Amino acid sequence: EKGYETGEHAPGLKLGGCGAYKAAHHIIKTHAKVWHSYNTTWRREQRGMVGISLTSGWGEPVDPHSQTDRDAAERYIQFHLGWFANPIYRGDYPEVMKNYVGKKSAQQGLGTSRLPTFSVQEKSYIKGTSDFLGIGHFTTRYVLQKNFPFLQVSSYHTDPDLAELVDPNWPAPGPKWLYSVPWGFRRLLNFIKTQYGNPLIYVTENGVSETVQCPQLCDEGRIQYLKGYINEILKALNDGVNVKGYTAWSLLDKFEWNKGFSERFGLYHIDFKNKNKPRYPKASVDYYKKIISANGFPNPREVMS
Repeated sequence: EKGYETGEHAPGLKLGGCGAYKAAHHIIKTHAKVWHSYNTTWRREQRGMVGISLTSGWGEPVDPHSQTDRDAAERYIQFHLGWFANPIYRGDYPEVMKNYVGKKSAQQGLGTSRLPTFSVQEKSYIKGTSDFLGIGHFTTRYVLQKNFPFLQVSSYHTDPDLAELVDPNWPAPGPKWLYSVPWGFRRLLNFIKTQYGNPLIYVTENGVSETVQCPQLCDEGRIQYLKGYINEILKALNDGVNVKGYTAWSLLDKFEWNKGFSERFGLYHIDFKNKNKPRYPKASVDYYKKIISANGFPNPREVMS
Protein backbone atom coordinates (compact mmCIF):
# COMPACT_ATOMS: atom_id res chain seq x y z
CA GLU A 1 0.00 0.00 0.00
CA LYS A 2 2.77 2.45 0.90
CA GLY A 3 5.01 1.21 -1.89
CA TYR A 4 2.47 1.01 -4.74
CA GLU A 5 -0.49 3.17 -3.65
CA THR A 6 0.86 6.27 -1.89
CA GLY A 7 4.52 5.98 -2.90
CA GLU A 8 5.78 6.70 0.64
CA HIS A 9 7.98 3.60 0.64
CA ALA A 10 10.11 1.96 -2.04
CA PRO A 11 9.61 1.57 -4.95
CA GLY A 12 7.72 4.87 -4.57
CA LEU A 13 4.96 4.23 -7.10
CA LYS A 14 1.76 6.28 -6.80
CA LEU A 15 -0.68 3.97 -8.54
CA GLY A 16 -3.80 5.02 -6.66
CA GLY A 17 -6.66 2.54 -6.53
CA CYS A 18 -4.94 -0.27 -8.44
CA GLY A 19 -1.22 -0.52 -7.62
CA ALA A 20 -1.60 -2.02 -4.14
CA TYR A 21 -4.18 -4.53 -5.36
CA LYS A 22 -1.94 -5.67 -8.21
CA ALA A 23 1.12 -5.95 -5.96
CA ALA A 24 -0.84 -7.95 -3.37
CA HIS A 25 -2.18 -10.24 -6.11
CA HIS A 26 1.36 -11.13 -7.16
CA ILE A 27 2.49 -11.58 -3.54
CA ILE A 28 -0.32 -14.05 -2.83
CA LYS A 29 0.35 -16.09 -5.98
CA THR A 30 4.10 -16.06 -5.33
CA HIS A 31 3.58 -17.16 -1.74
CA ALA A 32 1.51 -20.12 -2.97
CA LYS A 33 4.22 -21.05 -5.47
CA VAL A 34 6.87 -21.08 -2.72
CA TRP A 35 4.65 -23.17 -0.42
CA HIS A 36 4.03 -25.76 -3.14
CA SER A 37 7.71 -25.82 -4.07
CA TYR A 38 8.66 -26.62 -0.49
CA ASN A 39 5.77 -29.04 -0.08
CA THR A 40 6.75 -31.17 -3.08
CA THR A 41 10.55 -30.92 -2.85
CA TRP A 42 11.69 -30.54 0.74
CA ARG A 43 8.94 -31.25 3.26
CA ARG A 44 9.34 -35.02 3.37
CA GLU A 45 13.06 -34.69 4.09
CA GLN A 46 13.16 -31.57 6.29
CA ARG A 47 9.70 -31.65 7.91
CA GLY A 48 9.66 -27.88 8.10
CA MET A 49 6.77 -25.43 7.95
CA VAL A 50 6.02 -22.62 5.52
CA GLY A 51 3.61 -19.83 6.35
CA ILE A 52 3.05 -16.14 5.78
CA SER A 53 3.27 -13.23 8.21
CA LEU A 54 0.51 -10.62 7.92
CA THR A 55 0.33 -7.37 9.84
CA SER A 56 -3.08 -6.06 10.81
CA GLY A 57 -4.69 -3.74 13.31
CA TRP A 58 -8.08 -4.45 14.85
CA GLY A 59 -11.19 -2.47 13.89
CA GLU A 60 -13.83 -1.98 16.59
CA PRO A 61 -17.24 -0.48 15.74
CA VAL A 62 -17.76 2.97 17.28
CA ASP A 63 -21.28 1.92 18.23
CA PRO A 64 -21.47 -1.87 18.73
CA HIS A 65 -25.30 -1.64 18.57
CA SER A 66 -25.19 -0.02 15.11
CA GLN A 67 -25.30 -2.49 12.23
CA THR A 68 -23.68 0.07 9.89
CA ASP A 69 -20.76 0.53 12.30
CA ARG A 70 -20.40 -3.23 12.76
CA ASP A 71 -20.39 -3.67 8.99
CA ALA A 72 -17.76 -0.91 8.65
CA ALA A 73 -15.55 -2.62 11.26
CA GLU A 74 -15.93 -5.88 9.36
CA ARG A 75 -14.81 -4.12 6.16
CA TYR A 76 -11.81 -2.68 8.02
CA ILE A 77 -10.53 -6.10 9.01
CA GLN A 78 -11.34 -7.68 5.63
CA PHE A 79 -9.54 -4.90 3.71
CA HIS A 80 -6.47 -5.42 5.95
CA LEU A 81 -6.07 -9.00 7.16
CA GLY A 82 -8.70 -10.68 4.98
CA TRP A 83 -7.16 -9.24 1.81
CA PHE A 84 -4.30 -11.75 2.13
CA ALA A 85 -5.59 -14.35 4.60
CA ASN A 86 -8.90 -15.05 2.87
CA PRO A 87 -7.34 -16.30 -0.40
CA ILE A 88 -4.86 -18.43 1.53
CA TYR A 89 -7.35 -19.96 3.95
CA ARG A 90 -10.63 -19.79 2.00
CA GLY A 91 -9.61 -19.58 -1.64
CA ASP A 92 -10.54 -16.05 -2.72
CA TYR A 93 -10.66 -12.39 -1.76
CA PRO A 94 -13.29 -11.45 0.85
CA GLU A 95 -16.72 -10.98 -0.70
CA VAL A 96 -17.00 -7.48 0.76
CA MET A 97 -13.75 -6.45 -0.95
CA LYS A 98 -14.92 -7.80 -4.29
CA ASN A 99 -18.28 -6.06 -3.90
CA TYR A 100 -16.99 -2.65 -2.85
CA VAL A 101 -14.05 -2.39 -5.26
CA GLY A 102 -16.16 -3.83 -8.07
CA LYS A 103 -19.00 -1.37 -7.44
CA LYS A 104 -16.68 1.63 -7.35
CA SER A 105 -14.83 0.46 -10.45
CA ALA A 106 -18.16 0.25 -12.30
CA GLN A 107 -19.07 3.78 -11.14
CA GLN A 108 -15.81 4.97 -12.71
CA GLY A 109 -16.80 3.41 -15.98
CA LEU A 110 -14.14 0.70 -15.83
CA GLY A 111 -14.91 -2.51 -17.67
CA THR A 112 -13.39 -4.69 -14.95
CA SER A 113 -12.80 -4.34 -11.24
CA ARG A 114 -9.61 -2.71 -10.02
CA LEU A 115 -9.31 -5.74 -7.70
CA PRO A 116 -7.78 -8.53 -9.80
CA THR A 117 -9.47 -11.92 -9.96
CA PHE A 118 -8.10 -15.41 -9.43
CA SER A 119 -8.89 -18.15 -11.93
CA VAL A 120 -10.56 -21.33 -10.67
CA GLN A 121 -7.19 -23.09 -10.91
CA GLU A 122 -5.42 -20.31 -8.99
CA LYS A 123 -8.00 -20.38 -6.19
CA SER A 124 -7.47 -24.10 -5.75
CA TYR A 125 -3.67 -23.70 -5.94
CA ILE A 126 -3.60 -20.91 -3.32
CA LYS A 127 -6.09 -22.30 -0.82
CA GLY A 128 -4.41 -24.07 2.09
CA THR A 129 -0.88 -22.82 1.41
CA SER A 130 0.00 -22.05 5.02
CA ASP A 131 1.24 -24.36 7.76
CA PHE A 132 0.97 -21.50 10.24
CA LEU A 133 -0.12 -17.88 10.24
CA GLY A 134 2.37 -15.24 11.37
CA ILE A 135 0.69 -12.18 12.85
CA GLY A 136 2.15 -8.72 13.29
CA HIS A 137 -0.08 -6.50 15.41
CA PHE A 138 0.47 -3.10 16.98
CA THR A 139 -2.73 -1.12 17.50
CA THR A 140 -6.50 -0.73 17.17
CA ARG A 141 -8.93 1.77 15.65
CA TYR A 142 -12.57 2.59 16.20
CA VAL A 143 -14.40 2.36 12.90
CA LEU A 144 -17.60 3.86 11.54
CA GLN A 145 -19.36 4.11 8.20
CA LYS A 146 -18.29 7.01 5.98
CA ASN A 147 -19.59 7.42 2.46
CA PHE A 148 -17.04 8.97 0.16
CA PRO A 149 -18.54 10.97 -2.72
CA PHE A 150 -17.92 9.61 -6.18
CA LEU A 151 -14.28 10.31 -6.93
CA GLN A 152 -12.56 10.12 -10.29
CA VAL A 153 -9.35 9.50 -8.36
CA SER A 154 -9.70 6.05 -6.84
CA SER A 155 -7.93 4.94 -3.69
CA TYR A 156 -7.53 1.84 -1.56
CA HIS A 157 -8.26 4.13 1.40
CA THR A 158 -11.67 5.27 0.18
CA ASP A 159 -12.81 1.93 -1.30
CA PRO A 160 -14.16 0.47 1.99
CA ASP A 161 -16.29 3.54 2.88
CA LEU A 162 -15.16 3.89 6.47
CA ALA A 163 -13.48 6.31 8.84
CA GLU A 164 -11.02 5.48 11.62
CA LEU A 165 -11.03 7.11 15.06
CA VAL A 166 -8.98 6.77 18.23
CA ASP A 167 -9.87 7.25 21.87
CA PRO A 168 -7.83 10.21 23.22
CA ASN A 169 -7.55 8.30 26.51
CA TRP A 170 -5.61 5.47 24.87
CA PRO A 171 -1.92 5.62 25.83
CA ALA A 172 0.33 6.63 22.95
CA PRO A 173 3.88 6.05 24.18
CA GLY A 174 5.36 6.11 20.68
CA PRO A 175 4.49 7.51 17.25
CA LYS A 176 1.14 9.15 16.46
CA TRP A 177 -0.29 6.05 14.78
CA LEU A 178 0.53 3.60 17.55
CA TYR A 179 -1.92 3.67 20.46
CA SER A 180 -1.75 0.99 23.14
CA VAL A 181 -5.05 -0.92 23.01
CA PRO A 182 -4.30 -4.42 24.32
CA TRP A 183 -7.88 -5.74 24.21
CA GLY A 184 -7.91 -5.33 20.43
CA PHE A 185 -5.31 -8.08 20.10
CA ARG A 186 -7.50 -10.67 21.82
CA ARG A 187 -10.36 -9.77 19.50
CA LEU A 188 -8.13 -10.02 16.43
CA LEU A 189 -6.86 -13.45 17.51
CA ASN A 190 -10.40 -14.70 18.11
CA PHE A 191 -11.45 -13.36 14.70
CA ILE A 192 -8.65 -15.42 13.11
CA LYS A 193 -9.76 -18.50 15.04
CA THR A 194 -13.35 -18.11 13.85
CA GLN A 195 -12.67 -17.06 10.24
CA TYR A 196 -9.80 -19.35 9.28
CA GLY A 197 -10.37 -22.59 11.16
CA ASN A 198 -8.20 -21.87 14.21
CA PRO A 199 -4.82 -22.03 12.46
CA LEU A 200 -1.50 -22.36 14.23
CA ILE A 201 -0.41 -18.77 15.03
CA TYR A 202 3.00 -17.27 15.70
CA VAL A 203 3.04 -13.62 16.76
CA THR A 204 5.91 -12.35 14.63
CA GLU A 205 5.76 -8.62 15.50
CA ASN A 206 4.33 -6.82 18.52
CA GLY A 207 5.86 -3.79 20.17
CA VAL A 208 6.01 -0.04 20.44
CA SER A 209 8.53 2.70 19.77
CA GLU A 210 9.25 5.64 22.02
CA THR A 211 9.41 9.23 20.88
CA VAL A 212 10.85 10.80 24.04
CA GLN A 213 14.40 9.69 24.71
CA CYS A 214 14.88 9.06 28.42
CA PRO A 215 18.53 9.48 29.41
CA GLN A 216 18.17 6.63 31.93
CA LEU A 217 16.67 4.36 29.24
CA CYS A 218 13.53 4.06 31.39
CA ASP A 219 11.01 2.93 28.78
CA GLU A 220 8.08 2.41 31.13
CA GLY A 221 5.62 2.84 28.23
CA ARG A 222 7.09 -0.19 26.46
CA ILE A 223 6.95 -2.28 29.64
CA GLN A 224 3.26 -1.48 30.10
CA TYR A 225 2.59 -2.15 26.40
CA LEU A 226 4.27 -5.57 26.51
CA LYS A 227 2.51 -6.45 29.76
CA GLY A 228 -0.91 -5.51 28.39
CA TYR A 229 -0.56 -7.21 25.01
CA ILE A 230 1.01 -10.42 26.31
CA ASN A 231 -1.76 -10.65 28.91
CA GLU A 232 -4.38 -10.44 26.13
CA ILE A 233 -2.60 -13.23 24.22
CA LEU A 234 -2.86 -15.38 27.35
CA LYS A 235 -6.59 -14.62 27.48
CA ALA A 236 -6.85 -15.64 23.82
CA LEU A 237 -5.11 -18.92 24.65
CA ASN A 238 -7.80 -19.52 27.27
CA ASP A 239 -10.36 -18.77 24.55
CA GLY A 240 -8.91 -21.69 22.59
CA VAL A 241 -6.89 -19.67 20.06
CA ASN A 242 -3.93 -21.72 18.82
CA VAL A 243 -1.07 -19.29 19.57
CA LYS A 244 2.22 -21.18 19.62
CA GLY A 245 4.84 -18.44 19.99
CA TYR A 246 5.44 -14.74 20.56
CA THR A 247 8.15 -12.39 19.32
CA ALA A 248 8.58 -8.90 20.74
CA TRP A 249 9.36 -6.22 18.16
CA SER A 250 12.23 -5.60 18.30
CA LEU A 251 15.58 -6.59 19.80
CA LEU A 252 17.41 -3.46 18.60
CA ASP A 253 16.64 0.08 17.51
CA LYS A 254 16.99 0.07 13.73
CA PHE A 255 16.16 1.68 10.42
CA GLU A 256 12.37 2.19 10.25
CA TRP A 257 11.26 2.62 6.65
CA ASN A 258 10.84 6.32 5.78
CA LYS A 259 11.19 7.26 9.47
CA GLY A 260 14.87 6.34 9.39
CA PHE A 261 16.36 6.02 12.88
CA SER A 262 13.86 8.40 14.51
CA GLU A 263 11.45 5.65 15.65
CA ARG A 264 13.04 3.33 18.19
CA PHE A 265 11.29 -0.02 18.67
CA GLY A 266 14.27 -1.78 20.27
CA LEU A 267 14.65 -3.33 23.68
CA TYR A 268 18.25 -2.17 23.24
CA HIS A 269 19.11 1.48 22.58
CA ILE A 270 21.63 1.97 19.75
CA ASP A 271 23.85 5.04 19.67
CA PHE A 272 23.72 5.63 15.92
CA LYS A 273 25.99 8.69 16.14
CA ASN A 274 28.88 6.58 17.42
CA LYS A 275 30.71 4.81 14.62
CA ASN A 276 30.84 1.61 16.72
CA LYS A 277 27.03 1.71 17.31
CA PRO A 278 27.19 0.66 20.98
CA ARG A 279 24.08 -1.00 22.48
CA TYR A 280 22.54 -0.13 25.84
CA PRO A 281 19.78 -2.16 27.50
CA LYS A 282 16.57 -0.27 28.23
CA ALA A 283 14.55 -1.05 31.35
CA SER A 284 12.28 -3.29 29.24
CA VAL A 285 15.21 -5.70 28.73
CA ASP A 286 15.14 -6.79 32.37
CA TYR A 287 11.34 -7.00 32.34
CA TYR A 288 11.18 -9.07 29.16
CA LYS A 289 14.05 -11.27 30.33
CA LYS A 290 11.96 -12.32 33.33
CA ILE A 291 8.95 -13.06 31.14
CA ILE A 292 10.83 -15.30 28.71
CA SER A 293 12.70 -17.02 31.57
CA ALA A 294 9.36 -17.92 33.17
CA ASN A 295 7.65 -18.47 29.78
CA GLY A 296 4.88 -16.21 31.08
CA PHE A 297 4.32 -13.68 33.82
CA PRO A 298 6.62 -14.77 36.64
CA ASN A 299 5.64 -15.15 40.24
CA PRO A 300 7.83 -12.52 41.96
CA ARG A 301 8.92 -15.13 44.52
CA GLU A 302 10.16 -17.41 41.75
CA VAL A 303 12.31 -14.84 39.95
CA MET A 304 15.99 -15.25 40.62
CA SER A 305 17.65 -11.97 41.59
